[in-house]
Amino acid sequence: MKKLHIGLLPRILIAIAFGILFGNFLPGELIRLFVTFNGIFSEFLNFSIPLIIVGLVTVAIADIGKGAGKLLLITALIAYGATLFSGFLSYFTGVTIFPHLIESGAPLEEVSEAQGILPFFSVAIPPLMNVMTALVLAFTLGLGLAQLKNDTLKNAARDFQDIIVRMISAVILPLLPIYIFGIFLNMTHSGQVFSILMVFIKIIGVIFLLHIFLLVFQYCIAALFVRRNPFKLLGKMLPAYFTALGTQSSAATIPVTLEQTKKNGVSSDIAGFVIPLCATIHLSGSTLKIVACALALMMMQGMPFDFPLFAGFIFMLGITMVAAPGVPGGAIMASLGILQSMLGFDESAQALMIALYIAMDSFGTACNVTGDGAIALIVDKIYK
Repeated sequence: MKKLHIGLLPRILIAIAFGILFGNFLPGELIRLFVTFNGIFSEFLNFSIPLIIVGLVTVAIADIGKGAGKLLLITALIAYGATLFSGFLSYFTGVTIFPHLIESGAPLEEVSEAQGILPFFSVAIPPLMNVMTALVLAFTLGLGLAQLKNDTLKNAARDFQDIIVRMISAVILPLLPIYIFGIFLNMTHSGQVFSILMVFIKIIGVIFLLHIFLLVFQYCIAALFVRRNPFKLLGKMLPAYFTALGTQSSAATIPVTLEQTKKNGVSSDIAGFVIPLCATIHLSGSTLKIVACALALMMMQGMPFDFPLFAGFIFMLGITMVAAPGVPGGAIMASLGILQSMLGFDESAQALMIALYIAMDSFGTACNVTGDGAIALIVDKIYK
């Protein structure tokens, strides 16, 4: 008999639905059990964040750093510029629209904890280093490994990366639905869940429209270089878009993206270089989602969200997420560290960020890979 496999998104949605349902009638002692689990899991998650940063970012930086040449530099700069543009587009749109959709409320740590219910016990798991130390260490190691001719340390870094990827896949992601179930169970018990859900629905709608606008804008810019109809160029990339919707993976969509990019007139050599590289470093759709979700949650809690704060966050996010592709939940996992260190997100806010992000994961991935075709058009024109 074939084993039934339920994807991460359906499991998250089921966890949210069950948390809302059971939060209305479960007794306090059972809720206390999940409060205890959530406390332990959040400690483990905080312990894991620096390790995730070092394990994923180090190898990603090393792989990019060992590349050479003008083609790599131009492609990387365009991809990073596109990622930054999407982040600032998301921020300014959110600052303009979200205040009309979101009402400031209680801090999430108060909302997500059932009133009067304490865990049976707590376990402190302090991280080995803080997030900024982990980021600096990852960049230092990555740039250093890129210059080494000996592969011993590089292989050790890749082995550590494999350990971190397996920890995410075998421990964090399987337990994540239980953690989110506990969050929504507690929010239902405290009577705040429906206000949170209404914000979720509004934010998802705005982000989806932003994704469409971003793709049209990217192909309008590409059309200025190649002097062709942007909508025809975008139309030929739709097979890549819908493939990414189904696979939820940039890497798995590369063959389709590559084929459709060639149909848009990009040379085989340029397409063969730009598309696989951009699948790793171009994350416009993911950045747009994370910035919008973070901004919405900060508005809900009455936290400051001034431009200098978010500008630094967006610049760092574009670099940190080069470690994301190919890792399950990689973009949001790689961003947890700077959400915590730069924006002050606690465990409850991080859990809601994960739930919001995964709810739109396929749309962000589709936006990323479809935009790769626009970058390839620009790079190809520059090199002709």
